[in-house]
Amino acid sequence: MSLFGASLEETLFEYVPLAVTLPVVVFALMSVRWILDKRVERIGKRQNFVKPLVMLGLTAIGLIAIVIALPINEGTTNQLLSLLGIVMTGIIAFSSTTFVANAMGGFMIRSVGSFRSGDFIRVGEHFGRVSGRGLFHTEIQTEDRNLTTLPNLFLVTNPVKVVRSSGTIVSAEVSLGYDTSESKVESLLIEAAKRAGLEEPFVHVMELGDFTVVYRISGFLKDIKGLMTMRSRLRIEAMNTLHDADVEVMSPSVMMQRPIPSEERIMPDAYASSRLRRQRDDSLPEEKIFDKAEEAEALERLEMELRTVREQCEALEERLEKTEETEAKEALSKEIESLEAKQKTIEAKLHREMND
Repeated sequence: MSLFGASLEETLFEYVPLAVTLPVVVFALMSVRWILDKRVERIGKRQNFVKPLVMLGLTAIGLIAIVIALPINEGTTNQLLSLLGIVMTGIIAFSSTTFVANAMGGFMIRSVGSFRSGDFIRVGEHFGRVSGRGLFHTEIQTEDRNLTTLPNLFLVTNPVKVVRSSGTIVSAEVSLGYDTSESKVESLLIEAAKRAGLEEPFVHVMELGDFTVVYRISGFLKDIKGLMTMRSRLRIEAMNTLHDADVEVMSPSVMMQRPIPSEERIMPDAYASSRLRRQRDDSLPEEKIFDKAEEAEALERLEMELRTVREQCEALEERLEKTEETEAKEALSKEIESLEAKQKTIEAKLHREMND
């Protein structure tokens, strides 16, 4: 009985290191994750590149500590550690090229700063608004509201076309016959662009074909959030304006497909044309299509505003420490209090946005 008891005590004693190490590792990982989550709230999750790398490294260290604490002989422990090292080395060897390349691509995209959340971008055949930026990938929300994940390596190795947030040029092309003068077409297309809501419209002749002249009407769109709607609206207004002026929007080569009398005009009547100009709803379909991209853009702007306010507070506090005049100190103190109140308001908004 005593032998059994001694054996049981020895067995339990052998498991003491594992019993201590396992909860310590779990507690340490949970604590570090909590600290990193707080860091995310402070600097913004779009800026969080440290968390995945730190958690990956600490998890590997925790596994090694657990293996060492296992109640097995030293030879077996060394073999397990060697096996673990071989497995980790193999994983890193097979994935390091893509892993490191995507990570470096993420840092490069951040450092260049060519686009941010909410921007329209086109990469190859992919077009949409940026809805998320991570260490290894960038997420865009496409025109059909779906989400597409693009590796950062793909963005770095391919040309990225970014629609500037300050505004962009919206264009539409139309081909007309040689029987309509260029000056008349230009004035009509400029009128159509103004009706669509574009600023500073202009017309270019793009091609002189065998049967038609290709015109491009362009204008400046200040609010790029309605980009897709504006492209459609410009085409509608161009078609209606030309029809109202009795200008046929059809190539004369249509006679090669279906004989049509020369006196017959191919266009809707005035009543149908005017119905197309019914009052449109002010809401934009882009608000539903790019909902996640809108949220990402709002979050990033709040994060940028919060960093700016914190930097201003720090600068004013430094000035307050160096200032000796009483009146100047009071003015600086009031300004700091105002910025701190603004900082709390922004932090509250940011917290609500992140938890919605």
